[in-house]
Amino acid sequence: MFDLNSLLRDNIKRLVPYSTARDEFKGEASIFLDANENSYGSPLPVKYNRYPDPMQWKVKYKLAEIKGVPPQNIFLGNGSDEVIDVLYRSFCRPGIDNVVLFPPTYGMYEVSANINDVIVRKVSLTPDTFQLDMPALQEAVDENTKLIFICSPNNPTGNSIDRSDIEMILNNFDGIVVIDEAYINYARQKTFISELTEYPNLVVMQTLSKAWGLAALRVGMAFAGEEIINVLNKVKAPYNINQSAQDLVLEALNNIVQVNEWIKDAVVERDKLAASLEALPQVEYVYPSDANFLLAKTTDAKGIYNSLVEQGIIVRDRSKVELCGGCLRITVGTPEENVTLVKAINDFK
Repeated sequence: MFDLNSLLRDNIKRLVPYSTARDEFKGEASIFLDANENSYGSPLPVKYNRYPDPMQWKVKYKLAEIKGVPPQNIFLGNGSDEVIDVLYRSFCRPGIDNVVLFPPTYGMYEVSANINDVIVRKVSLTPDTFQLDMPALQEAVDENTKLIFICSPNNPTGNSIDRSDIEMILNNFDGIVVIDEAYINYARQKTFISELTEYPNLVVMQTLSKAWGLAALRVGMAFAGEEIINVLNKVKAPYNINQSAQDLVLEALNNIVQVNEWIKDAVVERDKLAASLEALPQVEYVYPSDANFLLAKTTDAKGIYNSLVEQGIIVRDRSKVELCGGCLRITVGTPEENVTLVKAINDFK
C-alpha cells in the first residue's frame, strides 16, 4: 500500500518552507513595497526588477491545456535535473535509503544520488534489447528503496521500455516510480501522464529542452498527484524559474503547430539517417530508436569520433558505457547535417 508520509524524510515532514513576498500576496497591485526590490526598475528594455511568480501559475495553466492535466499536478524545475535532485532531497535519507537505476541510462540519476549520499543499486538492462530485467529488479529492491528511475525512451539506447513491465512495477512497488519521458514526443508509445489518477506513486518527468527546442531556458516538468507535487514545491528553491524563462516559455507554448512539424520532420530524418548509417561499412548495427537520436555500433568508435571532431562534427562517444561497447550516440540533425555526417563517417578509413 502506497503511503507518501511513510516515504518522506522526517526533516521534510517537519519542514516549514520559506514564504516569499509573492506567496503572501496574490492578486493585482500598483505599488509593491514588500520584497525590497529596486523600485526604480532595471537597466534593461524589459523590467526585471520584480521577483517572478514562485509557482509559475501562468505557465502551468498553459501546460495544463496542452497536457490535459490540472495545473496543481505540475511541478516546474530548473531543468529536469532539479526535479531529480528535489526528489532525492525529499524522500531519501542520506547514507540509508537507496535508489534503483537501469544502466545504461541518463547519468544524472547516479550523479544526483551521489551528491545526496543516496545508495545506488544498478540493475542492468538486458543486452541487445535494452529492456528491464524484472527478476533482478525484484532482488534489488528492499525496504529502504525509495525511488526507481525508468528512462523511456531510454538515453542513450533510444528504445522505449516495455509498458507492461512499467505497469507491473507501479502496481507492486510501494515507493515512487519516476518515468523520465524527455524524448516521449518522438515515440510511438503514449505518455504515462494519462495514468496519474491510477497510480499515486507515479512521477512523470518531461522537458522543454528536446522537442520544444528550449534547452537554453532550462525548464523541466514533473507530473504527479497533488500530494507529491506539494512536497516538491515545499522543498524547491523559492524562485527556481526566472521571469525571462517563464515569459519565453509562455510565448513558445503558443507555437505548438511548429513544434509538431519539427517532430514529424525529425522522425522522418531519424529513419533516413538510420538506413544511411546501416549501409556504411564502418557501422555494424543501428539500434531501433523512439527518440531524436540513434545509437550506432561501429568498427572504431574512438577513431570515428576523433575524425568527426577534426571536421567540426560533434557526436557522443558512448563506447565506455555499460552494454554500449563500440557505440556512438548521434543526434538526428537537419537533412543537410545528416548528409554531411554520413559522408564524413564513410570517408573514415
